[in-house]
Amino acid sequence: MVTAQLAHLRLEERFCGPPASANGGYACGAIAELLGGGVEVTLRRPPPLGRPLRLRVGDDVAVVHDGDELVAEAHPATVALALPAPASPTEARAAAARSPLFQGHPFPTCFTCGPDRAAGDGLRIFPGPLPGGDLWAAPWTPDPSVADQDGLVESAVIWAALDCPSGFAAGVGDTMMVLGRMAARVLARPRADTAYCLVAWRTGPAAGRKQPARSALLDAHGRVLAVARTIWVTIPKPEPTP
Repeated sequence: MVTAQLAHLRLEERFCGPPASANGGYACGAIAELLGGGVEVTLRRPPPLGRPLRLRVGDDVAVVHDGDELVAEAHPATVALALPAPASPTEARAAAARSPLFQGHPFPTCFTCGPDRAAGDGLRIFPGPLPGGDLWAAPWTPDPSVADQDGLVESAVIWAALDCPSGFAAGVGDTMMVLGRMAARVLARPRADTAYCLVAWRTGPAAGRKQPARSALLDAHGRVLAVARTIWVTIPKPEPTP
């Protein structure tokens, strides 16, 4: 990072998580992309949609503000490539068939995992548990709308794809969680209209309201294309509408 550079970031409505704020992984990825990667992003509040945010880069930290309010901080970081086990495309499809996302999804219009998003609009990544362990998996075929002119998926979208699977793997009991912190490492960008697999797993016990998890993007041969490290934070569930 370099001293005292300014940039602006705008998160469009398409990339929502909860309806009124950005998907956490996409927001973290968009910040990381502006910084050239190699960072861990901590979200201090839900990233707002549809208006310019100010990014200021210093020697060892970058900060994102919405007016006077701190939205996120980014520090240099790396992510290890290790994962407990791969999953085949067949296993990922079977896991998605067991996904709990079709039963009372807390944010059904989420860009990454919302079942109310149409094909070609949201990513429609629906992770489910694999038998015999804590590993979750989901298939993913990126739509051309999230790729550049060369057919390669945009970096922030890769972060978004890695985001939600880790959240469901991190989930503890009947809780609601939101992304608090994320770092990712992209080794090779996936191609549109090509089948891939996402895997995710919890990495340790909860520390208060915080739960660590990891995720990885694999190609059809099990090669790791990207990995992520996340911290999820439990929040109160909204009261049911009368």
